[in-house]
Amino acid sequence: MEVKVLNIKGQETGRTVTLNENIFGIEPNDHVLYLDVKQYLGNQRQGTAKAKERSEHAGSTRKLGRQKGGGGARHGDINSPLLKGGGRVFGPRPRDYRTKLNHKVKLLARKSALSYKAQENAIIVVEDFSFEAPKTKEMLNISKNLKVEGKKLLYLLPSVNKTVYLSARNLQRTEVMIASTLNAYKVLNADVLVVTENSLKCIDEVLNK
Repeated sequence: MEVKVLNIKGQETGRTVTLNENIFGIEPNDHVLYLDVKQYLGNQRQGTAKAKERSEHAGSTRKLGRQKGGGGARHGDINSPLLKGGGRVFGPRPRDYRTKLNHKVKLLARKSALSYKAQENAIIVVEDFSFEAPKTKEMLNISKNLKVEGKKLLYLLPSVNKTVYLSARNLQRTEVMIASTLNAYKVLNADVLVVTENSLKCIDEVLNK
């Protein structure tokens, strides 16, 4: 699949790049995508939610009413889950939500996500660019020139570029990532991928293992 290379002004450079069919042209595997996204979201969780159960509440243990004949559910002390202010039944407890996936499964998930974007024609290849100083307006101008303003954008760079990162930091629907750290969730979550030429080489090196 050939894609035209644009500059940051949205103009064609007269060059094209061929997207690797082994990465951008495979049959996407939905189950593998589900596993990878589930792992990513689970790994973001702190797992610190905690609710007090009956034995952890402070309060008298005196039985409030007789066992039978009250006309309602039987309950014991004031900490009963049946009463307002009582303990919670089977409440959340601190736990680790992290899971593990095989390396090959992760690679297949990234390829599947990129293949979906290629099928949707949601990949824009641009020349490598940088700024002399952080300018949010410059990043806005790029999205306008590429005619993707208002969409959720993911810029992929070959290496850390502080000026580009700082320029995009205050934009709500724009994110900048290094191509080598790409994951399936970020790809699927974006409407359009804006990929620099050298980033394609990084993706080939990482995903063609």
